[in-house]
Amino acid sequence: IDVRAGVHTGECELMGDNVGGIAVHAGARIMAKAEPGGVVVSRTVKDLVAGSGIAFDDIGAHALKGIDGEWHLFTARA
Repeated sequence: IDVRAGVHTGECELMGDNVGGIAVHAGARIMAKAEPGGVVVSRTVKDLVAGSGIAFDDIGAHALKGIDGEWHLFTARA
């Protein structure tokens, strides 16, 4: 099974047993930009893990469905 991941961080809202908010929606939209077997992260995540040894490739600015503005995204690699 090829799995893809999208990673973003930000404020989330608890609504009963559900988690929501713009950060959750952004993560889902970022995941949609990943290839099978890939991990795509927002600039926010890339900046927060600086110095961790994780390498990133710039894949440019993207529009995310239902979210205003352009988001600069990166693929993570080992």
